[in-house]
Amino acid sequence: MTLIPVSPTEAHNLVSAGARLVDVRGRDEYARTHIVGSDNIPLTELHRLDDGPPAGIVFHCKSGARTCANAARLAGATGTVAYRLEGGLEAWQGAGLPVVTDRRQPIEIMRQVQIAAGLLILAGLILGLAVSDRFLGLSAFVGAGLLFAGTTGWCGMARLLAIMPWNRTAA
Repeated sequence: MTLIPVSPTEAHNLVSAGARLVDVRGRDEYARTHIVGSDNIPLTELHRLDDGPPAGIVFHCKSGARTCANAARLAGATGTVAYRLEGGLEAWQGAGLPVVTDRRQPIEIMRQVQIAAGLLILAGLILGLAVSDRFLGLSAFVGAGLLFAGTTGWCGMARLLAIMPWNRTAA
């Protein structure tokens, strides 16, 4: 089984005809911006959906990459015809279709990790050149943490950022 690719306009027509729209992004991403009427079932929580409506199920993520990478798994999670929104939420927005945006919600945890890691690496480099070469260890530590997160799927910085006060509204 595979997912049938559909354009934003085709996806909108399918949803108007009764198809279910499933957003597979994380809850923090969904809280900030999502397609009107979509259901949020993150990939980490998606196991088996009911057979769904006769019009099928349209899966989407932010850009389409996550949906494509997990197409076989998503198609196998339902007993009905399954589609993937080409270009994801970004393409949907680009087509001028309705979305809900809540700017009071914090930005996605992974973007926060990227910002924090970039700042720490840059600070370590600048301090290492201007103050003491020992500060270069900060850049090495953050780089090793990112390498560990990429190879294991566990990110300590993401865990730490997730419990920060500004992220409690998205949880």
